[in-house]
Amino acid sequence: MNAGLPILRLGDILLSGLLSDLDDKTALAFTDELTTRIANEDIRGVIIDISRLEIVDSFVARVLMQLAGTGQLLGARMIVAGMRPAVALTLTELGLQLTGVRTALNAEQAMELLGWRRPVEAAEEAPHAS
Repeated sequence: MNAGLPILRLGDILLSGLLSDLDDKTALAFTDELTTRIANEDIRGVIIDISRLEIVDSFVARVLMQLAGTGQLLGARMIVAGMRPAVALTLTELGLQLTGVRTALNAEQAMELLGWRRPVEAAEEAPHAS
């Protein structure tokens, strides 16, 4: 079943984003699609961008923790990127924790955590042909 959420492949990294609140059906489909792709495509890292979410409730927090745990069991590093400050404050106030979930300020920082570098940085470190 397709969740209808975009999942882009960049090398051995999958990049996806939650565009709106999740319902049970979409969360299950997203989890199934993402974990299937991790296993079948030899993925080593997954970034889930939540920068469009204005609210992360206990259901979404639980889905993110389950995804992180499942992805890690399959050998992929899981990073949630783009959490808004208001969302972080709300999670803290409600006592909700994203146990086992690695976070990054944005997708670019998440890519760096997974070992990707900007082309300029990579070119500067590459040996020069003479």
